[in-house]
Amino acid sequence: QVQLMESGVGSLQAGGSLRLSCATSGIPVTNYYMAWFRYAPGQDREGVAVINRWDMTKYSDSVKGRFTVSRDNAKNFLFLQMNSLKPEDTAVYYCAAGDRWSLQADEYNYWGQGTQVTVSS
Repeated sequence: QVQLMESGVGSLQAGGSLRLSCATSGIPVTNYYMAWFRYAPGQDREGVAVINRWDMTKYSDSVKGRFTVSRDNAKNFLFLQMNSLKPEDTAVYYCAAGDRWSLQADEYNYWGQGTQVTVSS
């Protein structure tokens, strides 16, 4: 059974930092493209970062230079380090696993349940 579970619920002020974690089971992270998405009310789900098995990364323009995606292959964890947070980063963040090098949500097969990040001004 495939499971992805995010942790790192945070409520913090603008300019702060937060690290999200995603524990995976049932799938080796090296076999999949692993990504972070976020969903804010009234907006489309946005792909913010993806990492492949060679540790190549890609980011959305909205987070580039502030967020860093990484993973621990031995422990099957995915991480998202978020720095210089802004109120517009407020969203539910999801980790996902898929078969394509993409930031499009429909390319991903497995999803976590999401974790809330709230950034106040």
